[in-house]
Amino acid sequence: MENLNKNLPRDVFLYLLSIVALGMLAVNFGTLLFQLINVAFPDAITDQYNYYSSSQYYQVIRWAVSALVIVFPVFLWISRFLKKDIQANPEKRELKIRKWLLYLTLFVAGIVVIGDLIALVYSFMQGELTLRFVLKILSIFFIASSVFFYYLNELREEQRSTKVFSKVIIALIVAGIVGGFIVAGSPQAQRLNRFDERRVQDLTSIQWQIVSYWQAKQQLPPNLDALTDSLSGFKAPLDPETQAAYEYRILGDKSFQICATFKKDNHDASLNQPKPMSEASYGGVESNWAHDAGRVCFDRTIDPDKFPKISR
Repeated sequence: MENLNKNLPRDVFLYLLSIVALGMLAVNFGTLLFQLINVAFPDAITDQYNYYSSSQYYQVIRWAVSALVIVFPVFLWISRFLKKDIQANPEKRELKIRKWLLYLTLFVAGIVVIGDLIALVYSFMQGELTLRFVLKILSIFFIASSVFFYYLNELREEQRSTKVFSKVIIALIVAGIVGGFIVAGSPQAQRLNRFDERRVQDLTSIQWQIVSYWQAKQQLPPNLDALTDSLSGFKAPLDPETQAAYEYRILGDKSFQICATFKKDNHDASLNQPKPMSEASYGGVESNWAHDAGRVCFDRTIDPDKFPKISR
């Protein structure tokens, strides 16, 4: 009994840490499942023409996978440590503090599930696709039933069924993490996407500096160096990967061309893979930047009615 009292603070700490880890595990695994469902079953209302909505799915998937990669091993280690400790000290099963903490774990899990259900019903009432709603409901019930089944068996000391069930859950979580990596794309692919997004942002900035130059002087700048402005601090950006200058060519009195070399195409509007953005805005005006992989040029013509001369 003296040894039990000696280790009691450690045990309380580990049980509390396991509660926190379980909550994070349940939330992030549920989030991962939700976003995989969103990707597999796109909603025509919000996803088909909205890059930012669909792109957010992949961002959330990457965050959920990152959390699971860290939290899941921690939770496994704590659970196995506590299980081995119980096997070595069977009298600990009867400690009231242990049972209180196990029930606290179930309480926290219940709170998380209730919160998820409230958010899900709200999304459904907002008009979310019914199939999505059904699959997400099933995901929540799966996570909730798994947590309650595992910890109720711990309280009932049914070790055999708990052991088999734990292996199944571990396999499913690992499969979810692998699936998240596959759907969200590799870090290298995401890096290429971000380079292309940066190129689109740079071209957008250059384009509207050219338009501003034309509005002020009623002529196009002879080159990109002419856009350099010590007052505003603008200087034509370079390619973020190669540090090469973007191409610029005058086509007419009000027409010009700007070019860049992209790593990936962004024509595919489906949610099968994350794509670089195909639109960017400046001054409240949208511009189309759909492109293939490789060198792509964009022809632009300034409309004097839309962009009149700036009076000095």
